[in-house]
Order: sequence, then C-alpha cells, then structure tokens
Amino acid sequence: MTLPLDARTQVLLIDDDPHLRQALSQTLDLAGLKVANLADARGVAARIERDWPGVVVSDIRMPGIDGLQLLEQLHQQDPELPVLLITGHGDVPLAVQAMRAGAYDFLEKPFASDELLDSVRRALALRRLVLDNRSLRLALSDRHELSARLVGQSPGMQRLREQVGALAGIAADVLILGETGAGKEVVARALHDLSSRRGGPFVAINAGALAESVVESELFGHEPGAFTGAQKRRIGKFEFANGGTLFLDEIESMSLEVQVKLLRLLQERAVERLGGNQLIPLDIRVIAATKEDLRQAADQGRFRADLYYRLNVAPLRIPPLRERGDDILLLFQHFTEAAGKRHGLPPRELQAGQRALLLRHPWPGNVRELQNAAERFALGLDLGLEPELQLAGQTDAPLHGQPERAGGGLRARPDRRRAGPPARLAAQRGRGPRHATQDPARQAAQARLELHRRWRRLARRPRVTGGFPPNPPPAAPGPPHTAPLLAPSRPLPDCRQQTSPSISGAPHASLAWRLL
Repeated sequence: MTLPLDARTQVLLIDDDPHLRQALSQTLDLAGLKVANLADARGVAARIERDWPGVVVSDIRMPGIDGLQLLEQLHQQDPELPVLLITGHGDVPLAVQAMRAGAYDFLEKPFASDELLDSVRRALALRRLVLDNRSLRLALSDRHELSARLVGQSPGMQRLREQVGALAGIAADVLILGETGAGKEVVARALHDLSSRRGGPFVAINAGALAESVVESELFGHEPGAFTGAQKRRIGKFEFANGGTLFLDEIESMSLEVQVKLLRLLQERAVERLGGNQLIPLDIRVIAATKEDLRQAADQGRFRADLYYRLNVAPLRIPPLRERGDDILLLFQHFTEAAGKRHGLPPRELQAGQRALLLRHPWPGNVRELQNAAERFALGLDLGLEPELQLAGQTDAPLHGQPERAGGGLRARPDRRRAGPPARLAAQRGRGPRHATQDPARQAAQARLELHRRWRRLARRPRVTGGFPPNPPPAAPGPPHTAPLLAPSRPLPDCRQQTSPSISGAPHASLAWRLL
C-alpha cells in the first residue's frame, strides 16, 4: 500500500543522481525548507494528494518514468501543482516542450543554488495562493449548499448553519439534539458531505429499529460459527463505515450491553467481531442523534453516563418548527415547489386564512409534518390540519348542554348560566319549565312586580329599633286578605330605617337580591 506524502513536506526532490540529490537536498534544508527526496518517479502521483501544499522538483532524464511523463500524471490529478524541471541535457526545443506541458520553471544544469531557491520560494507562494483561493471557493459553495439544505432565516437556523459549517471540517464526534421530525439526519448528511470524508460511505443506523437479538451482529459483525446460523463472516455497520461517517439515530434506544461495546469502540477506534479475537482498526466519524435528554436518562439509569460524556463533545441543537416563526411559510413554499416539480403540477397560491393556520399550528411532527402538508397542498388537497375544521364552521356551534353521568349512562344537563335571574326565580318557585322559556321582557316585568310587592309588605311591618324581634304577636282579626305569594322565612327589619330610596323609587340592588 502506497502511503501518502507528509503534508508538512514542502519540496519533493526527484533525481536519479545520488550526489546531486544529496547536494540539492542540503541546500533546500539549510534554507529552512522541509525536503523529501526520491531516486525514482514511479508511484509518486499516487502519493501526492490534490491539496498537498508543496512543490515538486524533478529531473527530466530518469529511468522508468522521465520528468515530462511525471508532469503529465501530476497535472491530471491537480493542474495547479507547481513542478520544476531540471536537466543536464537542455536545449531550446526541450525547454519549450516542458513549458508548454505546464512546467512552472525549467533549470539547466549547472545552476546556482540561489536560482533554485528563488524559483522554489516563488512556486510555494503561488501554491499557497491557489490553495487559499480554492478553500474560499469551497467555503462559499458549502455555504450555498447549507442554505439549500437547512432552509430558514430564523436566528436559530442561522446559528445552526454556522455551527455545521464550523464542525464539518474537523474530525470530532457530534451529538445532535432534536425532536422527532426536526431534521437530524439532514444535519448529519450535511456534516458528512461538507467534510473531507465526503468520498467515503455515509452509514445511517436507526438503533430503535434493530431487534435486540441481531443488534450486535448488525453493528459489530460476526465470524463463522459465532452463533447458530452464522455460516459465514459478516461485516458489521461500523466496519463498513470505515473511512466515512457513521450516523446513529435514536441512540437512547440502545440496550446497556450494546452501550458498553459502543463506548469501547469510541475510545479505541477499533471493532471486534462476534466470535473473533482480533481488533480491527477503524477510521470513522460518529454522529449520534437523540430526541431525549441523555443527561436525564443517565440519572435515571437508562443510559450510561460515561457514554453520554464521550458523545457530548460537540452538541448541536435543532430548534423545533414552532420556534422558527416565518420559516414555516418559507419551508412550506420550498416543499410545495419541490412536490409540484416532482408531480408535474402547476404551483398553487396560499390564501390568507391558510397562512394564518400554518403559523398558528403547533406542529408536533415538526418539518416532517409540514412536508406532508405541503405535499397534500401541491396535489390539490386540503392541508389536513385539525384546526381547519373549526375554520370551516363545522365545530363552531356552542354547546347548550353538557353531559353528566347518572346511573351509568349519560343524560343532558340543561345549561342555566345564560337564562339569567328571572329563569332561576321561576325554577325556584316551581312554576314549571315554561317560565324559563318565556319572553325575557315579560320575565323581567314579573320579577319587578314581585319585588315591589315585597317592599310594600315590609313597609307595613312595625318599626324595629335594633336587631330582629323575637317573635311577632299574632295579628288581630280583621278583614280577609290575600296571602303573599312568597312569605319571608323569618322576620325582617323595617326597611325605613335604611338610607335607601323611597318605596316608590327603585330598590337597592344588593338588598333586593338578598330578598330574592
């Protein structure tokens, strides 16, 4: 296996003459440059990565592969890599051929050391400018790609894009926190696609969907004969993700036994298959996602605390949709346009009431629920949200009675709160249900007449100077009179001692309702 060239190497010197190679290497080393020298150019192109920050100095006349062939191989991989060619058999046609092939400079032996150093320093400065420009273009492209993937202009989404852009270029493990349907896998794929591992595999595993009996075999793999039915070797998900990114969704669903093995894998970056004794080294980045508070789960004993602290290196929180404000309408339009293009349908316009409904809905399913509503809208259907029935007037009628249990069944209980005092008075006096449904003006007039009759009876009673009399003496015989409709249950004081208006005037409200 060919090992890549060290990224700290600034100059790669290739010459088949050992004396010249040693002399040039010492010259560059004394100038403060880190040099690697080779006697043969075969296999050099495979060792140099595209973004290697150095330059190549090579002889033209060499056995195996000459300098011009090496220049062609290197420029097929990176056309902007500076290559300096040196030769002891130089002539004008060879120099013209080398410059046309894309060589940065052409030096004819013998040459002064300062001439070589000056050319190498200028080539290194050009290489730095090329890599900086390439990095800026990549960052701008990544920003546009993030904006297309993580749609939204709310402060929470802007902060999330900044964090994803900062964490994508490093190798640290990430813990994504978010509710169901918030887009945890979208964030994980963005972290992978914007990283240096984008050429490797992205393996997504839903820990909650794996059966307890096969979870270890699926994750870690097994050797033949490890258990009943294991007839041949199986590569696990962790080993399959080598060189790329492993995404563990719903990690809180893992059993404690699997959590122990996962902790060891994260610490040692090696996996051991079931039934095997050999540790297989891994080069993976682990991104875990959860919808629960793992710290609280660890306190309750449902999740290992040491695994939580091992995963919680770079946490990312995805805000729920209900906290994103106008992003709801922006996301809805994005999903509607995508669905219309997918189904070949013309775009539809949202009405004002539908926009208000989208902004008012709590969205318990987050972005996934919004995407389904946009799909239905693009197909010409209703949004399918619960409050839409109320807006259509189907559940807007007030209930005049409430059910109550009686004898194991339900019966209607009349609602007397809107009937008012006259209806209550009629019900208390036992006049039947027809009085409760009379005209309100008539009910008010009857109540007013009854109140005046009571005031007149009270005015004819003897004057009391203090408190209530014990028992009034029996009344003297006299002419027959009509008994009051509702006699007081106890003697009442003379109301003429009060500071209320006269009998002919309107009675005091509080005293009147006490009498009623």
